[in-house]
Amino acid sequence: VPHSGSSMNRKKDKGFEICINNINFQRKSVIGYVELTIFPTVMNLNRIKLNSKQCRIYRVRVNDLEAPFIYNDPTLEVCHHESKQRNLNYFSSAYTAAVSAVDPDAGNGELSIKVPSELWKQGDEMKVMKVYIEFSLDQPKGGLHFVVPDVEGSMAERAAHVFSFGNQNSTRFWFPCVDSYSELCTWKLEFTVDASMVAVSCGDLVETVYTHDMRKKTFHYMLPIPTAAPNISLAVGPFEILVDPYMHEVTHFCLPQLLPLLKHTMSYLHEIFEFYEEILTCRYPYSCFKTVFVDEAYVQVSSYASMSIFSTNLLHSGMIIDQTPVTRHCLAQALAQQFFGCFISRMSWADEWVLKGISGYIYGLYLKKTFGVNEYRHWIKEELDTIVDYELKIGGVLLHPTFSGGKEKDNPTPHLHFSIRHPHTLSWEYYKMFQCKAHLVMRLIENRISMEFMLQVFNKLLSLASTASSQKYQSHMWSQMLVSTSGFLKSISNVSGKDIGPLIKQWVDQSGVVKFFGSFAFNRKRNVLELEIRQDYTSSGTQKYVGPIKVTVQELDGSFNHTLQIEENSLKHDIPCHSKSRRNKKKKIPLMNGEEVDMDLSAMDADSPLLWIRIDPDMSILRKVEFEQADFMWQYQLRFERDVVAQEEAISALEIFPTPASRLALTDILEQDQCFYKVRMQACFCLAKIANSMMSTWTGPPAMKSLFTRMFCCKSCPNIVKTNNFINFQSYFLQKTMPVAMALLRDVQNLCPKEVLNFMLDLIKYNDNRKNKFSDNYYRAELIDALTNSLTPAISINNEVRTVDNLNTDVRLILEEITRFLNMEKLLPSYRNTITVSCLRAIRMLQKNGHIPSDPSLFKSYAQYGHFVDVRIAALEAVIDYTRVDRSSSELQWLLELVHNDPVHYIRHEILSMLAKNPPFTKAADSLLCNEALVDQLWKLMNSGRMHTFNFSPRKFLWCLYGLNPSIYQSYLGQKPKQSPSLIGVAMAPLGLKRKAETPLSSSPEPGQVMQEEPSAKASVKSKVSNLL
Repeated sequence: VPHSGSSMNRKKDKGFEICINNINFQRKSVIGYVELTIFPTVMNLNRIKLNSKQCRIYRVRVNDLEAPFIYNDPTLEVCHHESKQRNLNYFSSAYTAAVSAVDPDAGNGELSIKVPSELWKQGDEMKVMKVYIEFSLDQPKGGLHFVVPDVEGSMAERAAHVFSFGNQNSTRFWFPCVDSYSELCTWKLEFTVDASMVAVSCGDLVETVYTHDMRKKTFHYMLPIPTAAPNISLAVGPFEILVDPYMHEVTHFCLPQLLPLLKHTMSYLHEIFEFYEEILTCRYPYSCFKTVFVDEAYVQVSSYASMSIFSTNLLHSGMIIDQTPVTRHCLAQALAQQFFGCFISRMSWADEWVLKGISGYIYGLYLKKTFGVNEYRHWIKEELDTIVDYELKIGGVLLHPTFSGGKEKDNPTPHLHFSIRHPHTLSWEYYKMFQCKAHLVMRLIENRISMEFMLQVFNKLLSLASTASSQKYQSHMWSQMLVSTSGFLKSISNVSGKDIGPLIKQWVDQSGVVKFFGSFAFNRKRNVLELEIRQDYTSSGTQKYVGPIKVTVQELDGSFNHTLQIEENSLKHDIPCHSKSRRNKKKKIPLMNGEEVDMDLSAMDADSPLLWIRIDPDMSILRKVEFEQADFMWQYQLRFERDVVAQEEAISALEIFPTPASRLALTDILEQDQCFYKVRMQACFCLAKIANSMMSTWTGPPAMKSLFTRMFCCKSCPNIVKTNNFINFQSYFLQKTMPVAMALLRDVQNLCPKEVLNFMLDLIKYNDNRKNKFSDNYYRAELIDALTNSLTPAISINNEVRTVDNLNTDVRLILEEITRFLNMEKLLPSYRNTITVSCLRAIRMLQKNGHIPSDPSLFKSYAQYGHFVDVRIAALEAVIDYTRVDRSSSELQWLLELVHNDPVHYIRHEILSMLAKNPPFTKAADSLLCNEALVDQLWKLMNSGRMHTFNFSPRKFLWCLYGLNPSIYQSYLGQKPKQSPSLIGVAMAPLGLKRKAETPLSSSPEPGQVMQEEPSAKASVKSKVSNLL
């Protein structure tokens, strides 16, 4: 029997109808029903398993016959309450088992429906079954997010809205379904909402029908293209609607009063469409596309079939420079995922890397076309550095995990404190690194087979899927819409005729990156470069590399590429040089790009023709390279190599060579208008470090000051900055960065030079944006950051108490500026409150350096719900830092209460992430904060099933505090918690109570769930252990 998913599935979805007939914003509830049309693929189908979380199931009918059902969600209590074995390894195993128990790809689910015996014969005759389920959802913890502002007016006037969200396979959180990417079906969707609201969902809007009293209306959507349940979404709100003026099949939705921003933000979306359709030689697969901008979004971009949900914070006007590229990147990512991720889905979780890799790869091509080759190569280097740092620090990232058996002992990544068996068990950070590595591997495949063949493979996948999607009555064809690793590799082989097996084995089937160490010597007699390349393949996150590696050598007579073969035991490689050493002969030097330049060769070794050497310049290996060459070679590389990656590598290397020659090379780069602006920005910070190392021998004005004065200040009065004119974006970014880097300069007393501080205060004082067509909010925020960077620890005399009255003059000036900016923000808020964010960081730095009393109350007020999300994150970051420095138990409790109660999921996730990055104490430290109550709180938090959206976050925090070793905190966890009078109570298991193992504690029985009688439930005992449950 043909099937589109796991061989363990005993049914095949054909059609799906979902009807939500009531959405109550006041109660944050949803009522509706679903109807599945399924074809049994086995004889005697007597049980149907579906996925459903949080939903209250009222009745189930199969072909109009009432059907009994059992609801059981094992993730509500991962480790049973009485379990004494509490450590992260045990939890990870239990959680993986719980997720596996309801995995739809294995034919499992939380909702088990017994097919009435009268229908068993129908199953034998392979007839259609219609399963009808009535359900409701009340105050959901995940899946659907209600945003109901606490202001006066009707729900529409308050801009109340609701939208679907979540990580992988999260549709089960808002309606019963087969929550698998490999189970495809066609969809009919109906949503009844208030007349003032708009419902946006997947597919084509067929009609909108008003009720007789005109108070409500029903939106009818049809999605004829077979689609998996996780790619279905919904957004309901009083949206303003914009039909794209360039593409009428594209519609944009935003919250009230944001339409002007929406028009500007989406004005270039048609260009992204045209680019993807051109390179893929395939039309956009759906008949329409909808973009919805919502508040309190969990992630910036969520892609679903024919629609994408974005954070409203991506909207911007034409006056904003910095947000524009960020928003364009998000739109390009969303559209790439429409082709690969929504239209083409995956066969199994192990094939996820293919979809993420392809969508990331074609997004990179868009980046190259729109923002240029420099921006693209800079992005590739950033991504490569990110994945390399992660794998070397945390451990390898495995793209294609395979499990030989059902036991967790088959875990292919034992170095991780979580399982990679399911998307729900992954760390959020690991998944981001997974996506990063996937698109980098796609680029390696492109290097191997060429871009032309690569795009042909994508076109073939899309063509087959497009043909299959139109086969309405031959659903066995729909498997062509699912991509698998083996199918993808077969397409590559058929199209290109090349075997990429070794590449896949190296980067996809095993984890780890390569760590190279390189050095060289020049043999003058033989005129040979003796290159030594060593590897470290024993450290965590590394692997051994055997194969070709490209080395580029810039000589006096030109640039030459050499391909070396890295063998098992070979370390040294002899490379013949094409040039002879040259003395006193003036001749232009040819570069790699064909350009010929004059060079001052006085710094180089007179006997050597070598100017600089690069290992793997094309980044065709996932590697980290530490290469040793003389400082003058790095300086030549920085000045004359035209590749931005080479320039950035040279700047990083020059930090340890604080010489006048390095200073001159960096200054020359800053003055070159044709140099990539991000290279010049990096050079600013390198120059500041070099200047600090050379402070005793530094001559002339402070680093960068004269250059900034020449570029941006009035000629007649050098301390007054010109009226802002940001028409040249490269100059704008440099103007923003230079003061921030200058503020890092220090004199012999380790203080910021008075001249630099006064210069920055003058920049703020004379800043004039009246004639500028662009906003200067990001520039002003950077000037505040510069003031922050200028701060150094206060010198305490006789343990005097620091107050505002006895501040030194310079710090008083800084504090006055910050206070003025903060007060102005309340009257005239800047875009995204960038000024407030910088001011909060500055105030925290003043506290940390002992200039003003350390007090978290200001930050706690800014961290409250209602402030803009960036402001809240900055304030919470300060509170977390205060908690660590002052070891404040009350602030830690306050943070954990926010984790449990804050209405915004993203904030709750970020608090735990920031706590993990800046923990209140470490594994080795002896801290009063390390106590029984904290461990118990975190354990209950991750064990309760309440953290639907980010279950992993509490685990990471616990791991950062205690590690995997249970002995560190077993004394806390391995016994029943003692009562602590300072903490609020939590319901424990009633004494003498027996319950079924799969029935979670503290959860009311769902309708249809069979439970044992519990006569003593009224006498439940409360234990004062944690205030989180």
